[in-house]
Amino acid sequence: MSTKIVIAGGFGAGKTTLVSSVSEIPAVTTEAVMTEASVDYDDTSATPRKVTTTVAMDFGRITVDRQLIMYMFGTPGQARFWFMWDDLVRGAVGAVVVVDCRRLAESFDAVDYFETNRRIPYIVALNKFDGRLEYSVDQVREALEVSDDVPIIDFDARDRSSGGMVLKTLLRYALATNAAATPVG
Repeated sequence: MSTKIVIAGGFGAGKTTLVSSVSEIPAVTTEAVMTEASVDYDDTSATPRKVTTTVAMDFGRITVDRQLIMYMFGTPGQARFWFMWDDLVRGAVGAVVVVDCRRLAESFDAVDYFETNRRIPYIVALNKFDGRLEYSVDQVREALEVSDDVPIIDFDARDRSSGGMVLKTLLRYALATNAAATPVG
């Protein structure tokens, strides 16, 4: 059996890094070199070494066990590519919204997408840049106006084990949410 999940979030939050760090196959990315055209659109002040950006999607795969394969689809973070989100999300059992706490405003639109589109369970994953977070989970929940039932966890997108915990949290939450929504009888 296979399942699809989406890795979403703002520009430079760590989506491609998460997919790449946990995928058992070499991640398929659509990274393109950032050009002069992106200067007015992409704020790289918090990520000055960032020279590429996802222009379509990232793709990775994890074999959870002998019976379950998980396919990960990473969304592009910039607003000019959001027209692809509905297609990337179609058929997903859940989503992870990756947040860079140094730039919370970059996450508002991704959180709003899943809060508005409640048919897809999602969790929020706070990426620890430089090994720390700028805000507590409670402060982030309040700032992003995330529902109390949505799990928020911290992680390091570069670390396979840490990224794996994010995906396990999402799967547990999606299973519980989808089971609760399924009518009995």
